[in-house]
Amino acid sequence: MSALLELKGVEARYGPVQALRGVTLEVPEGSIVAVLGANGAGKTTALRAVSGTVRRTGEILFAGKPLRGGPESVAKAGIAHVPEGRGTFTELSVLENLKLGAYTRRDRDLTSDMARMAEYFPWISERGGQRAGTLSGGEQQMLALARALMGRPRLLMLDEPSLGLAPMIVREIFRIVRELNEKNGLTVLVVEQDARIALDVAASAYVLEVGRVVVSGPSSEMREDEAVRRSYLGY
Repeated sequence: MSALLELKGVEARYGPVQALRGVTLEVPEGSIVAVLGANGAGKTTALRAVSGTVRRTGEILFAGKPLRGGPESVAKAGIAHVPEGRGTFTELSVLENLKLGAYTRRDRDLTSDMARMAEYFPWISERGGQRAGTLSGGEQQMLALARALMGRPRLLMLDEPSLGLAPMIVREIFRIVRELNEKNGLTVLVVEQDARIALDVAASAYVLEVGRVVVSGPSSEMREDEAVRRSYLGY
């Protein structure tokens, strides 16, 4: 399986603070890869480096080509980023949020995509006119995911999708992500603090600690390695 996304020796800073220290990882096309670690490990920064929202050095390749530019050019390349905290446009309606997700597409016929989103998230079709800011936390996370999918990305990047949500909602979100991967071949890079659920859905994982990759490998091996679980995954 060829790599769709590659990070090679990527470093990033916030002022004097170095957040990434030579991070190298691969996301094979058609796979789900998890990035795990404690708060402050550099997980979110890794996604920001890909999406062009933080200054970085090193090499990032997407589909074998150097990935450059800011969020708009990254989105046009086929990468959708669902940031931590959902990132919905709270003053806009559900329907308006979904339409914004397709802004990089050349075609403007969204009928089939809207129908597909309603299959995954049935409440969307009934509440298209509702202001996004009045949705529950779980519904906002689902809307953020649906909006990202409206762009028909090749790579979906999810940052802490379980944050602050009830376990039932988290399970449903990851069920949909797994289904999108298995049925549509969507490639997914997910940053997650809940190592258990991330390892259940991902084929492989990388563990970051203070901006460095300290462990990587198949998820099945990480789940079985007690030393890795205790030292880095917290269970």
